[in-house]
Amino acid sequence: MIIDIPEGQEPIGYVWGDMVPEIGTAAANFSLSVYAHTTLGLREFEAARLRIAQINGCGFCLDWRTDRDGVKVEEGFDEVVAAWRTTEVSDSFDARTRLAAEYAERYALDHHGLDEEFWTRMTAHYSQAEIVELTMSLGSWLAFGRLNRVLGLDEVCVLPTG
Repeated sequence: MIIDIPEGQEPIGYVWGDMVPEIGTAAANFSLSVYAHTTLGLREFEAARLRIAQINGCGFCLDWRTDRDGVKVEEGFDEVVAAWRTTEVSDSFDARTRLAAEYAERYALDHHGLDEEFWTRMTAHYSQAEIVELTMSLGSWLAFGRLNRVLGLDEVCVLPTG
């Protein structure tokens, strides 16, 4: 980790809250809003989030699983997401889920390559409001997961228990 964290301080809270409170608080509120106010289904939400985490390499983000009223994606879902191109479409990995993983990857690695063919497929499965929401979520995960990874915060943060 390249940031010195005082003894007894929780790393993310210290870096995001104490070091740059005006920016960090706004960033934290944006990050939390993505989870608190999403209208996207859990599987497509997690497919996009996990694909960004895989690209960023953020250990904390890779270990995290979004919980919706006690429901999380199943063990091994991250592997299915990593192989989104070849994963069979099924009840548990439908077209929306595949598109969420694809959009996440292309958003992070080739946003200039998002062509008309992609948008035709995307708009066949997602409303315009859902596309905007997913895009804002991708931006949050890409920026803040990468921030945590680059600064090494992902190596010292632990998942909450309970």
